Amino acid sequence: MYYFAKDIVRILNGTIHGNGNPDAVIRHLMIDSRSLASAETSLFFALKGKRHDGHKFLTDAFQKRIRNFIVSELPQNISEYNDCNFILVKDTLSALQYLCANHRKKFNIPVLGITGSNGKTIVKEWLYQLMQGNHETGGGADKNIVRSPKSYNSQVGVPLSVWLMNEENNLGIFEAGISQPDEMERLEPIIAPTIGLITNIGQAHDENFLNSKQKIREKLKLFIHVNTLIYCRDNLELNEEIVANPVMRKLNLFTWSRKSKANLQIGQPVKDGSETELQGIFNNEFIRIKIHFIDDASIENAIHCWAVMLFLGYPNKTIVERMLRLSPVAMRLELKEGINNCSIINDSYKFVSVASSTLVDGIVWLFFILSQ
Repeated sequence: MYYFAKDIVRILNGTIHGNGNPDAVIRHLMIDSRSLASAETSLFFALKGKRHDGHKFLTDAFQKRIRNFIVSELPQNISEYNDCNFILVKDTLSALQYLCANHRKKFNIPVLGITGSNGKTIVKEWLYQLMQGNHETGGGADKNIVRSPKSYNSQVGVPLSVWLMNEENNLGIFEAGISQPDEMERLEPIIAPTIGLITNIGQAHDENFLNSKQKIREKLKLFIHVNTLIYCRDNLELNEEIVANPVMRKLNLFTWSRKSKANLQIGQPVKDGSETELQGIFNNEFIRIKIHFIDDASIENAIHCWAVMLFLGYPNKTIVERMLRLSPVAMRLELKEGINNCSIINDSYKFVSVASSTLVDGIVWLFFILSQ
């Protein structure tokens, strides 16, 4: 799917400057001049942060053959940028988000929005492994899935993820992360989920919220327009906030629980060597699956995936076969916020030893001081 430069101007209500071609084809969005692909069909957003300014890299992007730019200030030497379109807007981040929210509206397909304190990326990647239409076995309505790359769940990562939607997709899976109040309100119309999933509520980013209840309420803003919300009832604070929220009460709630009545009632996990058997009751039938993981986090993530697939109508026989094929997700280069304007690159990972099929955890932390 593509747009013309003049389409972008119209959507963003911007003004176009320079001597470029208004019919230039736009297929890709770029925010980093160091990693450009398909330059001729790329649109470069000059994003501004606390300590960085993408406008400083316009020349670098131009030298790499970028000819279309979104800016909030025009370069003083604009005449030196031959054959370029500079689309002037008030705020380049807001423009990126609005453009991708507009792109999202073109697709009438189910979209699963995932949020939570931990497990968002793993659950998203596992659901992709489980449901993407490349399985030999039948019995499930396999999907052509568009999903967030890696852990693209920020104010910038979410719109870049949603931009990847195209006419061939029939399911979207996007994760959303927030670190302070009011952020989810900007992400919700970009993802516009029809189905919601909360992985869990932990202590990540607690410092920017008054308390855990406020953080839960902020995360729930992602689901104000979904048809169905999937979550674990065992987090009492989360469950109380959902039940007390007048918007959430109107939704179709699909729950799982080890302790309370739920759509998917989970029994005690049975661990045997490198495997875990999970048992449950769904639609008054006893069902079970096995996974090649024994750690509690993986078990919880697998149950979330199990619940989503059951809700989407996959037969448990199909789920059983595919759960056994789940592979670890390489959590490489995950960007986390640090203190004193520092960012931490999480280079932790999990890998499987081919010889012993044993799951091994390895952790490497890389610290960078990045311009904000």
